[in-house]
Amino acid sequence: MLSILRKARLKDKEMRILMLGLDNAGKTTIVKKIMGEDVNTVSPTLGFIIKTIDYDGYLIALSRDVGGQKTLRSYWRNYFEKTDALIWVVDATDRLRIEDCREELHGLLQEERLSGASLLVFANKTDVNGCMDEREILQGLQLEAIRTHHWHILRCSAMTGTNLKEGLAWVVDDAKKRLFLY
Repeated sequence: MLSILRKARLKDKEMRILMLGLDNAGKTTIVKKIMGEDVNTVSPTLGFIIKTIDYDGYLIALSRDVGGQKTLRSYWRNYFEKTDALIWVVDATDRLRIEDCREELHGLLQEERLSGASLLVFANKTDVNGCMDEREILQGLQLEAIRTHHWHILRCSAMTGTNLKEGLAWVVDDAKKRLFLY
């Protein structure tokens, strides 16, 4: 039934992408960079923000969270409805919180309202020396154990823009295969 309802949006060619991650992972900077905005003036997100972009003929509602601080994570669930894809942002320099990051991600993937959503893991801040490599993040998040969602991991840098467009392209392509008839 959910599949039928999603395909009913065929005419609109709309997608809802939710971006989440722990605090200071770089979610706001990623969105600002994608939108072509100044990334030098970023402060912690205190409210729910939606940016709409036209990408490859699709209208993308890109939502970033109410903040990744531990006290605000319980509010994330308020924004799961009709989510087509989840972008999970990981701070590749933060080895101390990779376990917390894994627990939060795996908890989200249990949510029924996110079932079937495409999952892109952005390993952010890979332009910083000493950051975790893709294998460390893959293992730290136990991504290979995820069987409920189609996922992809991509190293990126919100500051330089490296791989941000490639990540968005993967999310849109993966989601459109499930959502639209053509």
